Amino acid sequence: MQFDGDYHVHTQFCPHGSDDTIEQYIETAIQKGLKEITFTEHAPLPSEFVDPTPDKDSAMAWEDVERYIAIIERCKKTYESQIKINLGFELDYIEGYEDAITSFLKTYGPYIDDAILSVHMLRTPDGRYVCIDFSDTEFAKIIRLFGSIEAVYDKYYQTVEKAIVADLGPYKPNRIGHLTLIHKYQRKYAVDGSYTVTIERLLDLIVQRDLELDINTAGLYKADCLELYPPQSIINKALAKGIRWKPGSDSHSAETIARGFDQLTFNK
Repeated sequence: MQFDGDYHVHTQFCPHGSDDTIEQYIETAIQKGLKEITFTEHAPLPSEFVDPTPDKDSAMAWEDVERYIAIIERCKKTYESQIKINLGFELDYIEGYEDAITSFLKTYGPYIDDAILSVHMLRTPDGRYVCIDFSDTEFAKIIRLFGSIEAVYDKYYQTVEKAIVADLGPYKPNRIGHLTLIHKYQRKYAVDGSYTVTIERLLDLIVQRDLELDINTAGLYKADCLELYPPQSIINKALAKGIRWKPGSDSHSAETIARGFDQLTFNK
């Protein structure tokens, strides 16, 4: 199936990505026949929040935000006859930092064409924070902190629910990013249970708040996941509920624009 756009793409401003320029991403998207692209760079973490990853590379730097916006605005004009370019961010929902997230959105919301709200950070039982998708070895440490893999999954989905219902002001992103990111290491760390009831509740909340889903192909290429975020069974439930969605490659290099879209076989 041919899709017209890739709505979850990163840039050289991502510390854990490539040095490919925004122009390289755009030109690759055009070569692949896309008509639309949304840049969703990881928004800077709240200034008072300490990045819990070993490399401190989860998000773009505060000092790069204005330049990021300027480059994309320039590219919109340069490529306007070839592709529609959306300026956006991937916002981290971090429990306890709602005011800081709302403040960022209040400042930069007027520039945003399209955006994603995702959960990467969890608050631990002792009040610290962890990043769930940095590496399998860090994930093993997180399991020990929470006491079990089930406790980590429970906390993740509780946090996703908080993100869905949070009041982050008028510029809150209307798309929930990679709903099942917690599955990234599922082949190495199996969980006991399907979380069917939990997922059903989350989808119902998405319907109630008129939000969209990010159907993210990146999980297909993670050795310990090998499935879409969310997987086909959850996508089917979402479609049955009338939930809108957009495909995203979560690309951190130009060459992976629209990667895996050929495996999205369900109806648009």
